[in-house]
Amino acid sequence: MKINIRLFLNRSKANSVGKCPLICRITYNKERKEFFTGLFIHPKYWKGKEQGVTDGTENSDYMNTQLSLIINKINQAFILLQVQESIFTVEDIYALYKGEKIKKEYNTIEYFEMFLERLKKLIGIDLKQATWNKFFYVNQHVKAFIRWKYDRNDYALKDLKLQFLHDFEYYLKVEKKQCQITINKSIQRFRKPVKVAVAEGYLDRDPFCCLRPSLQRRRLYFFQWTN
Repeated sequence: MKINIRLFLNRSKANSVGKCPLICRITYNKERKEFFTGLFIHPKYWKGKEQGVTDGTENSDYMNTQLSLIINKINQAFILLQVQESIFTVEDIYALYKGEKIKKEYNTIEYFEMFLERLKKLIGIDLKQATWNKFFYVNQHVKAFIRWKYDRNDYALKDLKLQFLHDFEYYLKVEKKQCQITINKSIQRFRKPVKVAVAEGYLDRDPFCCLRPSLQRRRLYFFQWTN
């Protein structure tokens, strides 16, 4: 996915000497971020197509150098985020450009598998192999559900909403033919790594905090007594 960087003048905010503030717009993944560059340029010296100031005008060399630095810094931030191979947004690109620290964002399966690796080290200490296996199977179900529902291999952890669990429950019930008590256990185990992510600061809050487990239907048997 490519990044688009565009510089333009905000002509409606011209100062007393007719110079306009220069705005930078970053577009990535259909999202935009606009910010003031700190530079003011007179409209008659601005070359929109060339994204620069007319050569030979006052301070043109300085201005064009500053514009190149802005664009290069944004591209460097974009490349660095790409190398990290994690999901990022246009806000992350801007934050890194400004020199702010970016908190790593995980995908759901990526984080779940990291959670499983931690649990594996506890097997035989205060965790049974059978318990770990149950978490592993739930992870496999979540992975299959994401492919089935979203046609992708993973799903951003920060995008989890309550509807995700409702859809997951439907998937287990209709596609996997699981009974309600099994579904409730799967959801309970899936919520465990999500709560850990909240505790570690990768999520602001539990996206499933309002969930109420579905009740299992009980079969009623009627007996007819005969004399």
